[in-house]
Amino acid sequence: MKKKPLLVCVVGATGIGKTALAIKIANFFSTEILSADSRQFFKEMEIGTAVPSPEELAAAPHHFIQHKSIFEKYTVGDFEKEALLKLSELFQKHSIVVMVGGSGLYVDAVVKGLDTFPKVDVKTREVLNQELSTYGIEKLQKELKDVDSTYYNNIDIDNPRRVIRALEVSRSSGKPYSSFLNKNKNNRAFNTLFIGITAERPIIYNRINRRVDLMVTAGLIEEAKNLEEHKELNALQTVGYRELFKYFDGFYTKEVAVEEIKKNTRRFAKRQGTWYKKNNEISWFNYDTPISKVIDFINEKTP
Repeated sequence: MKKKPLLVCVVGATGIGKTALAIKIANFFSTEILSADSRQFFKEMEIGTAVPSPEELAAAPHHFIQHKSIFEKYTVGDFEKEALLKLSELFQKHSIVVMVGGSGLYVDAVVKGLDTFPKVDVKTREVLNQELSTYGIEKLQKELKDVDSTYYNNIDIDNPRRVIRALEVSRSSGKPYSSFLNKNKNNRAFNTLFIGITAERPIIYNRINRRVDLMVTAGLIEEAKNLEEHKELNALQTVGYRELFKYFDGFYTKEVAVEEIKKNTRRFAKRQGTWYKKNNEISWFNYDTPISKVIDFINEKTP
């Protein structure tokens, strides 16, 4: 029987060094990289999503980087289908392919398949959007925490789209959104090996703070200003842009907006950690582990 090819998934908190490690792995095995970072799909959002540099992109073939526009509807289901097609193509040439990204849901969609949810009444979504407009996201966050603390602790609760999606399923079905997760999974034509990068929390937070400062220096504020007229689009409901839109609207000073980006990115990193704790298949390596040890581990796990 022909053995299955291997998908090496590099995961970890934002700013921890996933891209650099993925490139080193890809170079060693002469293979290619799929990005599963849902923020880096959009070509208009370069600085604020920490898209790999031209040098990094040139160091190894990358896929799903800035291949969509913020004006296009692009769901996790769309990504799952496209990524599986691309993997089928790449596995014709390579026995190992690397996937990297901090969007746990998108990684899981490729590796395990998407979950099946009950049908939602359109009126429920309309009511929730009206409540968001009238009362703000805090009221919806509190409801989600009360009815589904498991999912509340695993997502970016500052993303209104995620909160509303969870609540519309909960209100329509009478069951927590999380109760529909990880049910009927699809078998894949490849094996998966998870490589996680970790560090002590102060190190992660310092790296995040430094990254945000570098983004601002690189022109993040100007990039956000150019996108301000489209701030209602789903793609822009994300850390790094929301805070600057509030600065442009006069709610924050520039200094406060930058500090809010750092704070919310740190919160996002904490939630990423919570998500990954659910996955017992991840083998964790410290962020400064020599690449040779990671390569040796992959070779040991590859029959």
